[in-house]
Amino acid sequence: MNKQFGLLLVVVSCAMAAPQRRPVAANGSGGGGASKGGPESTATIVRQEQQLNADGSYNFLYETSNGIRAAESGSVPEGTLANGEFSYTAPEGDKIALAYVADQGGFQPQGAHLPVEPPAPEHVIKSLEDIRANPPKDFKDFNAAFLDAVIARLKALQG
Repeated sequence: MNKQFGLLLVVVSCAMAAPQRRPVAANGSGGGGASKGGPESTATIVRQEQQLNADGSYNFLYETSNGIRAAESGSVPEGTLANGEFSYTAPEGDKIALAYVADQGGFQPQGAHLPVEPPAPEHVIKSLEDIRANPPKDFKDFNAAFLDAVIARLKALQG
């Protein structure tokens, strides 16, 4: 009995571990663009450049035949600093372009397709200004410069 149960367990385990097939969509595409013959499957690299310098700075650029383009340059002074951009055409036909900076402040993207933060209500800015004017005395990690930056950003969103 134990041998039969062990054999059954092995068979079930192997069946579950086997690669699963993707269901074929009604149009026969299988749901995948690049792997099933979409425009990405025939794209070729039409331009590619890269440079890696001894000081750790670098740059690269590539373009593909289906309109994808990416470029980045960076350095490693006290952490990685990178500036770059990429663009492509979305499946809906919209041109997507994104520029970014990545540094100690994090990844900071800019693009017309990205959502825009709504203006903060005036009472929120007033409350933050009150906190800035009367910093908490029992909060040792209070960062006045950070709060100043947040207030400035929120005021800029108001127009």
